[in-house]
Amino acid sequence: MRFSIRLNNDLPVAEYMRLARVAEAAGFDQFWVSHDLFVRSAPVLLAAVALATERIEFGTCIVNPYTLHPSEIAMFAATLDELSGGRFKLGIGAGAAEFLKWVEIPQERPLRDTRRAMEQIRAVLGGQPVPGWQPEAYLRFPARPLPIYLAAMSPNMLRLAGEVADGVLPLLFPPEHYETVLPFIRDGAERAGRARDEIDIAACIWCSISDDRVAAETVLKDKIAYYGHALSPLIWQRLGLTQDDFRPIEQALMVERDPGKARGLVDARMLRIGVVGTPRDLIPRLEALVELGVRHLSFGPPLGPDPAAAIEALGREVIPYFRG
Repeated sequence: MRFSIRLNNDLPVAEYMRLARVAEAAGFDQFWVSHDLFVRSAPVLLAAVALATERIEFGTCIVNPYTLHPSEIAMFAATLDELSGGRFKLGIGAGAAEFLKWVEIPQERPLRDTRRAMEQIRAVLGGQPVPGWQPEAYLRFPARPLPIYLAAMSPNMLRLAGEVADGVLPLLFPPEHYETVLPFIRDGAERAGRARDEIDIAACIWCSISDDRVAAETVLKDKIAYYGHALSPLIWQRLGLTQDDFRPIEQALMVERDPGKARGLVDARMLRIGVVGTPRDLIPRLEALVELGVRHLSFGPPLGPDPAAAIEALGREVIPYFRG
């Protein structure tokens, strides 16, 4: 079993250093940080994490080839791997068209563009020529091929992950969504002649851990308010929702800039996106995932009103339970 922590890139830099040390001490294997637009830069945050830790692996969750050119992704990936002594993992994905609209970048053919970006990055890191690029397009320092994890929500992207990725970061909102996701990944793997155990499928869930349920729900509501409108139709369908259900929340948060109003519009159906409560409340839903074959449990934001305490509690109660 693998265990990982995922964080958004919206905290002060020093917090990532502190939380990565907490995760390392708690027994987690990986530490992932997002690279969402207009927040803090994940490569910078992860450089700080590399210097603050010794054992834990870490990665981007995710960088987007629409907003960052594959040549630059290869450059910073190789540099972070060098800095950390080989602990870096590259998480990549096309992201959500809803967010790309902010900077007027069209997401016209995400499947094709993501596949091509992965091929280009792998070629650069492997010291191979990149089709369509000039002969001068190569790294001027030693690098190695790196594990590439693909973030995927749509059926076709999930199939692509099964076909070409070393790992998959599928968002499981709610956790039971794994039953919907897995067949698409398996289909892609079978088409490529790959065994499922060749692919590290991280069961990425949201949890808000605290003995104070109201405080835990508040943190989760804030996260749902920010991301709900940009999730996959597969996730909305699983919850009995549509994008239109999230539009008033998006208006309140993004346009009116009223987080309190947006939070108040998050209803009980939407709260099912994540798990709220103590680690003991989380275990039964995780057991169901493990019974389905999950071998990597990944816990994501908001984690709780006190993220460090939540990470420690997960390390104390959840990791030993499943590692035995």
